[in-house]
Amino acid sequence: MPDETLPHPTATSDAPKSKASSRTPGILGCGGAVLIGVLLVVCMLAWSASASKDFPRVAPEEMADRALQRSQEAYTVLGFTRTISPGVEKTGVSTENTLGSEYCYDGGLLGLDDKTIDGAYSMSHSWALDHVPANQAVPGLRRLHQYLKSKGWEVTSYSEGKQGGSWEMFVQRDDATERMSFTWYPDREYFTGSASVPCAYDPEWKHGDAGTPGDNQRPPAFGPR
Repeated sequence: MPDETLPHPTATSDAPKSKASSRTPGILGCGGAVLIGVLLVVCMLAWSASASKDFPRVAPEEMADRALQRSQEAYTVLGFTRTISPGVEKTGVSTENTLGSEYCYDGGLLGLDDKTIDGAYSMSHSWALDHVPANQAVPGLRRLHQYLKSKGWEVTSYSEGKQGGSWEMFVQRDDATERMSFTWYPDREYFTGSASVPCAYDPEWKHGDAGTPGDNQRPPAFGPR
């Protein structure tokens, strides 16, 4: 019997469509939405990085005075009456009254590339008292804790020392651009405080200048207002 040749099926309009092809528009739409979302995040990060460098142009002397004012306000609320001479003889033991200047950093587009910003600086003031007994330190810190909260400072950490441990308080405000910290060590009756103020550009800074702007500042005698 001769072989039979079967007829080849012809394409018709009723043939089912490929599932992959039917889903393509949905996949592209989802991918497009994700891409737009990523671009929006990148733009927001770029704006944030740019905004973070929009520091005011203020002389280091003015920013140093601002840090000193923050310390003096806290010192007065704590109830201390002694006046501290400039400088420090032995860190962690003697009295202290010093100013410091630190670099300000550019976090980069994604906040991963920390680089110093030319001409930008942040001033801070540090102070310390020796021979501070518990009847001065404890009520003083509790009073300062309530006072700073009433003035709009965010208390990020507050610890009343247990079993002879140290008492600590850390506060900040204005998106953490201003910070203060206080610690009392009961075992050696030693009290420390510090205040740092926001970054600023030194108007006198010139390209090629070495060191941090404001690193030559020296405080006056420090005490209650």
